[in-house]
Amino acid sequence: VSCVNCWCSCLKMIDYPPFQLGSSRFDQTLFWGRFRHFLDVVDPRTLFTTGKELERCKTLLKHYKEGSIGADVTDKQLWEAQKVVQAIIHPDTGEKIFMPFRMSGFVPFGIPIVCQHRYLDGSSLI
Repeated sequence: VSCVNCWCSCLKMIDYPPFQLGSSRFDQTLFWGRFRHFLDVVDPRTLFTTGKELERCKTLLKHYKEGSIGADVTDKQLWEAQKVVQAIIHPDTGEKIFMPFRMSGFVPFGIPIVCQHRYLDGSSLI
């Protein structure tokens, strides 16, 4: 829990630059920018996104592409919508990615598997 709180506080202190569809919100030429981008990609909070929230994000990005976005929509909302859509929707097929196979699901779904393999490995019992 404390790691998630640290993670969230690290992401909260980051500002939101002007939105650019399909690009990273962080400077990829710097280590710190690549690190923050990685934290954004593996953010486990995207695993709790509802179907309704996903559709809202997809609609928001669709309106942005069409140029029919409202003046009340902020860069933060657009960046968050892009993050959710990129985390859940496969870029080639357009279908939802099964939770354990998402980048954000790697740790929560992978740790029990790794622990089980380590526990059941016969050589570790010697």
